[in-house]
This record gives sequence, C-alpha cells and structure tokens, in this order.
Amino acid sequence: MLVDTHCHLHLLDEPAGAVVGRALAEGVGHLVDVGVDLASSLQAAANAAGHAAVSAAAGVHPHSAGELTAEAGERLEELAARPEVVAVGETGLDYFRNLSPPRRQREAFAVHIRLARALDKALVVHCRDAFEDVVALLHGEGAPERVVFHCFTGDAAMAARVVEAGWTVSFSGNVTFRNAPSQRAACAAVPLDRMVLETDSPFLAPHPQRGRPNRPGLVRLTAEAVARAHGTSVEAVAAATTATAARVFRLPVP
Repeated sequence: MLVDTHCHLHLLDEPAGAVVGRALAEGVGHLVDVGVDLASSLQAAANAAGHAAVSAAAGVHPHSAGELTAEAGERLEELAARPEVVAVGETGLDYFRNLSPPRRQREAFAVHIRLARALDKALVVHCRDAFEDVVALLHGEGAPERVVFHCFTGDAAMAARVVEAGWTVSFSGNVTFRNAPSQRAACAAVPLDRMVLETDSPFLAPHPQRGRPNRPGLVRLTAEAVARAHGTSVEAVAAATTATAARVFRLPVP
C-alpha cells in the first residue's frame, strides 16, 4: 500500500469520491488533501470527514500570504484544530515567483509554524529558491516536532540537512524526470524511513505521464523511481514510506 501525502482534490476534474475510489483501486490506501487557502482548506477538511481514506491539511500558500489577516488566522486555527486535519500547510516561502512580497511570506510562514507547534500537528512546507530562509525561520520560530519538506527540489546536501534536523523529505513526480539527476541524487541521500511520497496532483505528473494531469494513483511511478535510486524493491519503498507517512501525519492506516 502507498500513501499520497500531498494532493489537491479541489483542483482535480473528478469529484473527490471518484478520485479516492480510483486511488484505492490503484493501490493507494490513504491520501492527504492539502488546502492552499481558507476555502480549499475547508473543502479538504470536508473531504476528510466524508472519506475514511482521506486526511486534510489546512493552510495558506505563500503565493497568497497577503490573505492571512488576523481574522483569517483565527479561522485557520479553528479549522486546523479539527481531528480530520492532520497538518498545517501548505505554507512556506517561494522566492521563484514572488507572488507575495517576501516579507509577507515570512510573516505568514511564522504564523503557520507557531500554529503547528501549538496544535501538535505536522507542518507541510513549500520551499522554492528559499532554502536558507526556510531553515532559518524553522529554527528561529521553533519548529514543531514533525516537519515535511513537500515536493523537495533541493540537492543532496540540502536533503542531508533536512534529515539531520530531524525533518522529513517528500518526493514527487520530479524524481522521475529525465532531466532531474540531482533529484535522484537527493533521493538516494535520504534514508527510506525519513521520506514520504506525494503526487501534488494535479501537478507534476511523473514520467511517462509528464505533461498530463496528475492523480494520486500515479504515486506508484514515483515509488518505482525511488526504488531504483535506492537499489531496492517497490514493495520495500511502499512499506517504509507508508510507515513514515503514518507516523509523521498520524494517519489511521495499518
């Protein structure tokens, strides 16, 4: 059994129930539906409440950091406290697109860090061209016990620093791309019991589906790429990453 620790059901063309049913048929036993603003976080919580194989993450993406007003922060805190919400995020820093001012991104990220620590929830971190600032804020604010670097795109040295800090690395379809040898090197540097897998559906479909809409069931292709990078079986990758996902997100899976 595999776990897709990061998908966006509200962005997929099919209804959530259909997506979940298809994922289960394709060997994905559990999904974490991730919000990117208050509306999608509320929808993710509803999906998790309605489907035993779904858990939710609630947060405001760094692209929308300006939306995290004091009132929105209170609403986010109420939502994140729900039992079906297993993580705070996705949150973090994105200096590649800079759709929100960096200062505002850092302020919003700090709010999420403190919230995850206060609620004892996992923290789902988006990090693009901002690794040093992300790490500095996590240390400066006092990171929660469980931190996941979603859709990791750093190199092997960065991956080693995440592992050394006690955090978890999440690999997506990027690791299958033919032009991404550094991703596979980073993957090889992370012990199997310190990583989880994701699709980031509907984005980043793995090879050979690249360029098409992604879906949770395609996480198996990422698992196959991880197995090749580690010189082991897909079954070993599935067992290790599912166990890590269950521990980090406290998922109701065997």
